[in-house]
Amino acid sequence: MISKILFVTAFISVTVTGVKAQQDSIVKAGISPESIHDSLPLRKRSFFPLPVLGYSPEKGLEIGAAMLYSFYTDNKNPDARTRNSTINLIPAITTERQFKIDLKTDIWTRANTWHFKSNLRYHNFPIYFYGIGDTTHHDSRSLLNNVRYKVQLEGERRVGGHFYVGASILYQHDTYSSKDDKGIYNTMPLTDKAGGHVTFLGLTGIFDNRDNQNYTRHGWWLKLNAAYAPGFLSTRPLFKLEAQGSHFLALSPKSTLGFNGIFNSLQGDNLPFYLLPEMGNDNIMRGYYTGRYRNQNYLAVQTEYRYLIDPKMHIHIWFVDIKPKFALAAFAGTGSVFSNHDFRFSGFKPSYGLGVRYFYDENAKLTIRIDYAVGEKRFGESRQKGLYLSLAEAF
Repeated sequence: MISKILFVTAFISVTVTGVKAQQDSIVKAGISPESIHDSLPLRKRSFFPLPVLGYSPEKGLEIGAAMLYSFYTDNKNPDARTRNSTINLIPAITTERQFKIDLKTDIWTRANTWHFKSNLRYHNFPIYFYGIGDTTHHDSRSLLNNVRYKVQLEGERRVGGHFYVGASILYQHDTYSSKDDKGIYNTMPLTDKAGGHVTFLGLTGIFDNRDNQNYTRHGWWLKLNAAYAPGFLSTRPLFKLEAQGSHFLALSPKSTLGFNGIFNSLQGDNLPFYLLPEMGNDNIMRGYYTGRYRNQNYLAVQTEYRYLIDPKMHIHIWFVDIKPKFALAAFAGTGSVFSNHDFRFSGFKPSYGLGVRYFYDENAKLTIRIDYAVGEKRFGESRQKGLYLSLAEAF
C-alpha cells in the first residue's frame, strides 16, 4: 500500500497568537536603554509553537509540534555583531504507540567568538527501507522498526577574521527489525542488519562571513568536518567526511539568490547500511523520501531565489501585534548517491519546487517555511514529491 502523508497545521494566525515576542531587558552600567536601542538592532526573545498533525497507515495518527525559542546570550554586555541563539524542540507521538523527540540548540556567544551546536534525539518510529543505490524500486521497500538514540555536540571558536576551528562528537545507537516481513530488507545481505552503535570524533573548519545566519542576503558559509569512529567506541571502525557550502547574492533590496552544495562520504571495510549517506530531506533534495536513495557517497547542489514581500500592514487585535512580512521562493537542484568507483552523471536526479516564508521574528529574520517540491518519476511509479512545513530556511 502506498503511504499517503497528510500534513494539517493550525491556521497560521492561530499559532501567531502564541508568539508574543518579549523585549529583552538590556542593562549596562552607565548606558541608558535609549542609547542601546540607537546603537543596536531591536533585540527580542521570541517563542514560536507550530502544531502539526499527520496521518499514514504505518504510523496511524501523528500529533506533534515544532517549537523554537530565540534569544541573545550577551544582553548584559551587548555587541551589535552577536547573532541570535535558538533552541528547537520537536516532539511527536502516534496512535500506534510510537514516539520521537528532537532537541537542537544553536548558541552564539558575544561577538560570535564561540559557536556551539547540539542535537539530542530519541525515536521509536517506523521507516521505509528501499535498498542501496540510485535505482531502488518503490514496490521493493520494507517497513522497519527503528529505535535510535543520538547525541551530537559541536563547538567552534573564531580564530581570526571569519574563520572558525573546532571539534565534534557524535554518538548514535540503532536497532532495526522488520515490521511486516515484506520487501528487500529480508532478502538483502546488509552490514549490521539488526543495528549497532558508533562514536565519531571529528575536527571542523568553517569560513562564515554571512550578514545573517537565518535569512541570508549576502556572504559565504563553508564547512568541512572529518571524523573517525575508533573500533573500541563503535561496532566497527569508520571514517566520514562532510563538506557543505552556501553563497548568497543580494540582487536587489528585495531579491536574493542563494547557492548551496553538500558532499558526504562514509569509508571503511564494512559499512552499516543505516549510516550510509541518504538523499532527501526538507533542506536539500526536497521532494524525496529521506533514505529512498542511499550509498557510500552523496553529492547534491541547489539554488534558490527569494523575493521579499512587505505589505506595510500593522495588525493589532487584542494581544496580537504583528507587521506581517513574507517571501516567495523558487528552488531547483540535483543530486546523486554512488559508491567509490561508480560515479555517473546519469545518476543525478532533479529536485525543484516553490515555497513561501513568513517572518515571525523580523529582527532575527526567523521564518516559518512551506515548500512543495517534486523530483524524479521512475518508470511504473508516481512522481516523487513532498510538502514541507518547517521552522527556518532550507540553507
